[in-house]
Amino acid sequence: MFDGLKDKLNGFREDVEDSAEVEGEVEADIEAGVEADVETEAEVEAEESADSTEAGRADPEASDAESEASDADEDSDGPGTFARAKAFATGRIIIEEEDLEEPLWELEMALLESDVEMSVAERILENVRENMLGETRKQVETTGELVESALQDALLDVISVGQFDFQRRIEGAEPPVVIVFTGVNGVGKTTSIAKLSEWLADRGYSSVLANGDTYRAGANEQISEHADRLGRKLISHEQGGDPAAVIYDGVEYAKANDVDIVLGDTAGRLHTSDDLMSQLEKIDRVVDPDLTLFVDEAVAGQDAVQRAKQFNEAAEIDGTILTKADADSSGGAAISIAYVTGKPILFLGTGQEYDDLERFDPEELVDRLVGE
Repeated sequence: MFDGLKDKLNGFREDVEDSAEVEGEVEADIEAGVEADVETEAEVEAEESADSTEAGRADPEASDAESEASDADEDSDGPGTFARAKAFATGRIIIEEEDLEEPLWELEMALLESDVEMSVAERILENVRENMLGETRKQVETTGELVESALQDALLDVISVGQFDFQRRIEGAEPPVVIVFTGVNGVGKTTSIAKLSEWLADRGYSSVLANGDTYRAGANEQISEHADRLGRKLISHEQGGDPAAVIYDGVEYAKANDVDIVLGDTAGRLHTSDDLMSQLEKIDRVVDPDLTLFVDEAVAGQDAVQRAKQFNEAAEIDGTILTKADADSSGGAAISIAYVTGKPILFLGTGQEYDDLERFDPEELVDRLVGE
């Protein structure tokens, strides 16, 4: 999962290591030269000091000018060259802009090629630069370890946005907890409902399914098959019925039968469909769900990111489920959606079975992407 992105991030680490190694060799040569010439420099400085003293007695203004010129020459080299040479010779290394310029450009291209949204890529680059630039590390803490730490911090910053404990949120809500699922057709929304029902059952929660997808031919049959396999109650109306009424009936059934959670499907809708979006707004008014979850495919990449953003703007979502995460090499949607919407990814679909639903853990994902 996300192997392509992992390879690209490892490539960035190798690029920085190579760049720092070259700089280190140059700096070691500089420091060796500094040490070899120290006696000569001392002698030259003594002679110059004597000459300067004599010149100063003859012409004080000339002495001041020479002093200023000497300072200017020292400044022109900048403190970085000598400081870095000294740091390297004493077993330390300083990361500077020139070490990062080309590797960061390569990283930006790699992120964009992996379908990471532009603003998210820019944020990651900014964080990596801030975390590394000017940093001094002992050589026993390798440059690779420094890069790994910077990448971990930068990725967590964008992936962890809005994270909350899903199970604790359910425990803290008054039953029945109503969860509505939305998204476009064909992304695994109904299957995700079945998987979440099983995930909840494994943790001791009962659930009822409510088919608010009353427009798609075959929708009742599809969700009914899942309900039968799982042994769950299904609430459904005839095709063309009112989706809000179906989910409302699901809530009433849950109240009457002490069911913990209502899982409401909705018609796959595009954000450009005013009619379908107005139906979702009606569901919000009639049922007032505790959570609205957006479902899309991880493999959809930038399309999934943009749809999540548009759905969140049209009808505010609380989190995302990404399906087919096991087939996604790029990882762009997983990296980008939380940062773009401000709402967390909650689950990853990782296979065809009902137990193939994985609670999304930002730290675990970052370890997969950056760790050895």
